[in-house]
Amino acid sequence: MDINIGETPAGRLKMELFSDIVPKTAENFRQLCTGEYRVNSRPQGYKGATFHRVVPNFMCQGGDFMKGDGTGSFSIYGDKFPDENFQEKHTVPGLLSMANSGPNTNGCQFFITTAKCDFLDGKHVVFGKVIDGMLTLRKIENVPTGPNNRPKLAVKIIECGEM
Repeated sequence: MDINIGETPAGRLKMELFSDIVPKTAENFRQLCTGEYRVNSRPQGYKGATFHRVVPNFMCQGGDFMKGDGTGSFSIYGDKFPDENFQEKHTVPGLLSMANSGPNTNGCQFFITTAKCDFLDGKHVVFGKVIDGMLTLRKIENVPTGPNNRPKLAVKIIECGEM
């Protein structure tokens, strides 16, 4: 996942997905990264989407390619899909987890932790981790924000896929 902050390249986030623990959640994210899931022949996914919410010492949230403001929901399984399990915990920075609006409301939005967030355990499905690019994550985390923790500069996913 290649990120720009404003017009400036910030770096790449390389993530490992926990497809052995949460296969459906990992596959949803993977297909939205590659754009292979299509609606009316048009790729659906994260390319061009933004991180719309950044909270230092907590997390960076993005992936709402539907509306861009945290209200959009989409998955390869339909509008929303159930919580797969809560086996992995929010123990360290760099964990990839599903954003949601309550139980069983997973869609396209995700967040990456920038600190230990054990209060999220049992509420959000952890499905991967950053294996390269923690400096890029820290750059995102330090972008100045305005109301609703929205970055003042666009934090955009310029390119994404599978390696």
